[in-house]
Amino acid sequence: MLWAAAGAVALGFLVALEIAARRYGIPGPITNQAREVIFAPKSGPLLYASMALTMVVLTWRQRFIAAAAAVGIDLVFLLARWVLGIWPPTGHPFGNGALWVILAVAVIAVTRRTGQERVLLLKGVGLGLLLVAGRKTGDAWLLITSKTRPTVLDPYVATADHALGDPSWLVGRLVDATGPVGAHLLDWVYIQLAVAAVVVAVYQLRHVAAERRFPAHHLVRTFLVIGLLGPGIYMIFPVVGPVFAYGADGGHWAAANLWPTTPPAGAPHPIPFDQITPRNCMPSLHTAWATTIFVHSRRGPRALRLMGTFWLIATLAATLGFGYHYGADLIAGVVFALTIEAALRAAGRGWDRSAVQLVACGTTVFALMLVSYRYLPVTMAAYPWVFGPLLLLAMASVVYGFVRAIERWEPKTPAVPRPEPQPELA
Repeated sequence: MLWAAAGAVALGFLVALEIAARRYGIPGPITNQAREVIFAPKSGPLLYASMALTMVVLTWRQRFIAAAAAVGIDLVFLLARWVLGIWPPTGHPFGNGALWVILAVAVIAVTRRTGQERVLLLKGVGLGLLLVAGRKTGDAWLLITSKTRPTVLDPYVATADHALGDPSWLVGRLVDATGPVGAHLLDWVYIQLAVAAVVVAVYQLRHVAAERRFPAHHLVRTFLVIGLLGPGIYMIFPVVGPVFAYGADGGHWAAANLWPTTPPAGAPHPIPFDQITPRNCMPSLHTAWATTIFVHSRRGPRALRLMGTFWLIATLAATLGFGYHYGADLIAGVVFALTIEAALRAAGRGWDRSAVQLVACGTTVFALMLVSYRYLPVTMAAYPWVFGPLLLLAMASVVYGFVRAIERWEPKTPAVPRPEPQPELA
């Protein structure tokens, strides 16, 4: 019943977003996803990552068959595009096969399976399609923010960022100093964030096929909720980022061409911007997602923990170094992610006093950050040695509360002592 209700809500939201997108003359998430059954997909790695999520409900034999079928279908598509002269395609050259396999699993579940087996297969299909739909939904949301918010609040956040030492300007110069190698590495990490999330999620869901059930909480749930709620904040606090508002990428819409050499100055005020660039900075959802990858990787083996740590550090460097976010965005993103993660864990295990306090604290801190960025940026910039540490302490308080709560909610299993060897009787 819970899965059916969640599916109905997700479908209703997708339909509503499709209608809203059509009103602004752009295709919605359902249309964009349907096109990828035939046309070149926007992200082939994402579709294969979604197929990997679906395959957690399959046996190893079925997984090998599914993977081989996906590769075979993609080879047929590649050959057909080459014969028809559609090369290079306007998108990724592969990925259609993965989507076909996901849909095939759904058809098999409905027509060839019954009972618990059918339910499990449909849950796997839903999990894979939700990841893809989340990406398409996010793309539609971002276009809507650019159409409905003609002015942006970048000068307010840039002024408040003086309290943190203008980290985007500092890291931007560092990334430029690393040359193309460092920039390409960070760009790859930034783009493939969803793939890293799937690696952690597949590890968490590795026992689903054997146990015939999903765990109470896993990374994909948090990922999807962050992607659902985050764009709503964009509508309240539209920001495009320093590379657009103060850099060459903003064109004639930029307030000045200062990034990453000279931090901006002057009284903050709303500035008009184009109807193309997404207002997707406050909070930084890439930071929020990378934070959840880090949190969920803590229970994995050493290699997974190292990957989670690397992805978090590299994502923070990319968001600042490419001028996509201000430092204030990143702090808000961490608080946003941990608050949602705590709420989802509490919903799964039951709400108690510690859970209510933690979620209330995170929500309050996040709201105060937004209010201070909007109404106190000049004061924050005038007293950086006061407000800079205050912002970091506010974030640290949520991090500390989350860590303490997790220690109480998920205590480590004590090692079972080995029995002492008994002396042999003569």
